[in-house]
Amino acid sequence: MTTRIILAITGASGSLYAREFLALMAESGVEVHGIISNAGRQVLRLELGTDPNELPPCRWFAFDDFSAPMASGSSLYQGMAVLPCTMGTLAAIANGNSNNLIHRAADVCLKERRRLVLGVRETPLNRIHLENMVRADQAGAIICPPMPAFYHHPADFTELARDYAARVASLLRVEIPAMRRWVGVETELGRG
Repeated sequence: MTTRIILAITGASGSLYAREFLALMAESGVEVHGIISNAGRQVLRLELGTDPNELPPCRWFAFDDFSAPMASGSSLYQGMAVLPCTMGTLAAIANGNSNNLIHRAADVCLKERRRLVLGVRETPLNRIHLENMVRADQAGAIICPPMPAFYHHPADFTELARDYAARVASLLRVEIPAMRRWVGVETELGRG
């Protein structure tokens, strides 16, 4: 059976993360069904100078299409990533508001106990943001802000984004063979 993942792109900064996630999924043979908000389209154009159809392979569904497969729990998806995730989207998910297909698909993942990874993007965070993160976590979501790691010595922004995208894939239980994992630091005695 083919692994299927949902990717939602919202209007927070971080389109590079979504692009690299899609590239990793394509390389891994994972089928991706995508949803992008209007603000997500704007940010994608501003940050990458592109539109969704120019990204790595993905079957796109309309933002307001409640007849799409991911709107029902009977459709089989391994999980969903919201990458990047605005605070407005987080708030809707945390409070069970299904105003559009992104919110509904996330709600379906939660009710079906499927993996839901939220790449929340905002700084600084206010108390409402933090409380919504706690509510989403308590409902079963995984809060995974795109915070770059530097211990692998990434060469550029794309490599940083790719490392984070591989981490999101791992959280969705998609194995990325090329994912760089921390193995410790060798000492002079050869022990970690």
